[in-house]
Amino acid sequence: MANIPSSGPSVPPPPPVWDARPQGIAHAAYGGFWIRVVAYIIDAIVLGVASAIIAMMVGGSFLAQPGTSSEIAANLVSVVIGWLYFALLESSTRGATLGKMAVGLRVVTNDGQQLSFLHATGRYFAKFISALILCIGFIMVAFSERNRGLHDMIAGTLVVKAG
Repeated sequence: MANIPSSGPSVPPPPPVWDARPQGIAHAAYGGFWIRVVAYIIDAIVLGVASAIIAMMVGGSFLAQPGTSSEIAANLVSVVIGWLYFALLESSTRGATLGKMAVGLRVVTNDGQQLSFLHATGRYFAKFISALILCIGFIMVAFSERNRGLHDMIAGTLVVKAG
């Protein structure tokens, strides 16, 4: 019999965990269509108030004449505000906009990881594609596996219930 050196007092193994569940996104509960609609309504209200405040600060108006440079500038500012709002909040440690936080949702990668700012930016601009095809990309949330919209599929993201 070989002489096996002892490295000190033997430590017993930890007790088994009988209800152990694997970590990861496989067992996540996904955010469905209607709860995401509610979250988006909250986000739209927040963005509307923020845009109104910014418009008042710069002396602008939401009633720009169609086809004028002020309308183009207002639309551009609106896109930038929306992009920063969604990309910064969804790439934060909470992984959610104020609307998603209010209803208990968060956005993660397909692997369940936090989004980077670039990843969240891609998701935001992919929403334009979801909207351009008669909003079918958003309606897909109600019918797809893991409740993913077209923009989620393009960006490789999931909307999951937090906690």
